Amino acid sequence: MTLEIALDADEEWDSSTDWARLADAAARSAILESAFPQLAAAARSVEISVRLTSDAEVRVLNAEWRGKDKPTNVLSFPMLEEDELNQAMVAGPELLLGDLVLARGVCESEAADKGVAVATHATHLMVHGTLHLLGYDHGDDDEAEDMEAREVRALARLGIADPYQVND
Repeated sequence: MTLEIALDADEEWDSSTDWARLADAAARSAILESAFPQLAAAARSVEISVRLTSDAEVRVLNAEWRGKDKPTNVLSFPMLEEDELNQAMVAGPELLLGDLVLARGVCESEAADKGVAVATHATHLMVHGTLHLLGYDHGDDDEAEDMEAREVRALARLGIADPYQVND
């Protein structure tokens, strides 16, 4: 698969971190753990846009698109329907999977609460967001359990421990 990550990072995101590489690895891993692993072998290019920005920008987007006037860790804006994802092996133009937007302050705060590096937590959020782009959700217990299991497996592929495991 030719995966293209169109990344745009605000100056508040640490420029010494290779965010494009992390986003690429997170997306690939999420795709392989999804119901659409064929995307990994598709002849068509797959593109994901990733915006690393401020809490303020995410708050505006969250209010506009979700009716929630507060920042959140990651927003996902899918662009493909399930039938389009199932057609990945059919010759055609690039597949625009969708957009991910991460909020720096929320990500940093959650990483501190979990005792992990910001890059590690951001990678988790990118896996989570990519699964949303692929049609996964956590609206009910069964969906949440399935999505969480896929996240854990995708993160394990990247050498990242289960972020849901409670340490006593």
